[in-house]
Formats: sequence, structure tokens, C-alpha cells
Amino acid sequence: MPVLVTGSIAIDQIMVFPDKFRNHILPDKIHTLNVAFMVPELKRQWGGTGANIAYNLRRLGVDPILLGTVGHDFGSYAEWMDRHGVRRDFLRVLDDCFTAQCFITTDLDNNQITSFHSGAMERAHEASIDAVTEEIRVGIVAPNGKQAMIENAAALKRRGAACVVDPGQGLPMFDGPELVALLEGADVYVVNDYEWAMTLDKTGLDEDGVAERVGALVVTRGEQGSRLRRGGREGAVRMEGDVAEVDLVVVDKAVEIAPGVSYNVWAWGYDEESATALGPAIHVREGQLVRFTITNEGSIPHSMDFHAARIAPNEAFKDVMPGESFSFEFVAGA
Repeated sequence: MPVLVTGSIAIDQIMVFPDKFRNHILPDKIHTLNVAFMVPELKRQWGGTGANIAYNLRRLGVDPILLGTVGHDFGSYAEWMDRHGVRRDFLRVLDDCFTAQCFITTDLDNNQITSFHSGAMERAHEASIDAVTEEIRVGIVAPNGKQAMIENAAALKRRGAACVVDPGQGLPMFDGPELVALLEGADVYVVNDYEWAMTLDKTGLDEDGVAERVGALVVTRGEQGSRLRRGGREGAVRMEGDVAEVDLVVVDKAVEIAPGVSYNVWAWGYDEESATALGPAIHVREGQLVRFTITNEGSIPHSMDFHAARIAPNEAFKDVMPGESFSFEFVAGA
């Protein structure tokens, strides 16, 4: 199944300054700053949020449709896409523009000075979803030109495709009402922890207000993992300090295994809607303390076999009765 990816296509010019910026910037002369940093090496990398997502989907065996705009200097990048199986059917080449480009200089303290030329990306709305004739079931709206992000999100929602809104670095472009309109009706809204705080500040909404407007809310938190919320319920795994909290429910559910063929099963998930016969994959880090809570919303007692996990003998294989919850604790990998 093709996945439509809308987002920037950019060329990254990456340089390392073999010294520290602070050794060459005078604090009392910041208002008249005029400096040049000699960089002995220059690396050019193919990037852009849309192109990066499309490339990684291709590596996962998904067929991405990349939609966006590029400039007259796109030739070498186009050849790279062809070699890596990233389709260019719906990329629009603007002959009077450069492809979007990012110039990044990093010093030995990992401080960065970045300049970004939006180039063709500023006219990304000229590559319209309406031109995509293939069936679209899932579409991703990644950082891009502002008008393109607004129009692409609206077009995906009109077509009834699952719409994933990932505003990323583009978030500062939107005011409160614009951001509410962008996320309203999205199937997934995904941001990092800082972008989440910015979302709340710009929209004036609280977490419940955002969650009720989207199908699922994902907040990534670096080494602390990610939060997933659907409606009023948190996802299966969340971090509370150094403890990985895993919450699963078990329900009685009819699952269709083939067209017109259904079986009644014991299904596991973080709510009845998400529960499946095989249950979700749970990822934690080795050495983490895991608190695994089972809530039995089914009609018979249930338990969990954690195999090699060391659990108190009086708790291993403990039956959780219908309507009850129980928490198992163990150290992952111990």
C-alpha cells in the first residue's frame, strides 16, 4: 500500500569549525558582529523531512509517494533517489529556484550556526495532492512550506485518508487558530517534548483539548521514550521516572481473520478498540524496572507468563479476575 509523504526535499551543507565559536566572538561586540569561520571540510548530504521519511519507509518495504518541489540543481539528488528506489513521480521541478538548502556549521563544543534557504520549498503548494491519481490510504504532513502544510492536511482529510500531522521545525510558522485547524481531525498528531509545550502554548488548549481533536497523540521524549494517547487513554508504555509503566487490558472480542470469517478471542491492547489477538509488542530497555499492569475486562480469569523474568513466586502466574487489575514488577533482562 503506498503512503503519501509530503514534506521538504533539501540539500544539507555540513561543516565543522575545528575550534570554538566563543574564542572568536566578543560578547560586547555582538551588536556589530562580523565574523568568518574557516572550515576545512564540506560535506553535502541529501535531506529534507519529506525525503528522509520516504527513504526510511522504502527501507522498511513500504512504497512511498513523495510529493514536493525541488529546484534546477536537483540532478544529483534525483540520481540518488533513483538508486535507492524513492519514486519521483510527483515531484515538481521549479527551474527558477534552487532546491531548499541548509548550511550548518558546528564547533568543537557542538554549538551550531545554521542558515536555511527555503528555495523551491516555499512554493511546495504548487505540487498538489489533487495531482496524485493513485489511491491514498495514509498521508504524512511533515515540515514544508506553510501553505503546502495547510493545504495538504486539508486535502488528506477531505479524501478520507489517514492523516498524520508532524509539524516539527515548521511549528513556529503557525499561530494558534492555524495550528488548531492543522491538527483538527488528524488521525495522528506527533511532536517532540518541546514542540508539545509549544503546541499547548500556541493553541491555548490543554492536553485533553488536543487529544479530543485527533485520533492519536504521540509525544517523543528522547531517552525517556514516547507517550501515546488515544482519546482518554494513555498508550501501553509510559515512563514514570526510571520505571517503565506498561498498562494492558484483556477483553473478549470478535476478530475478523478473513472476509466474513470471525472468531471470538481473548484480545490484548491498551483499550478495547486497539486490542488484538496477538497483542501489541512491548519495548523496554535491558535493566529497566518494569511495572506491568493487567486490567481484566473479559469474562474469565487471565494471567501472564513472563518466561525468563524474575517475579516474586507468589505473584508469578497470578490470576487476575474479571473486573480487577494487578501489577507485576520485574527488571527487564535480569
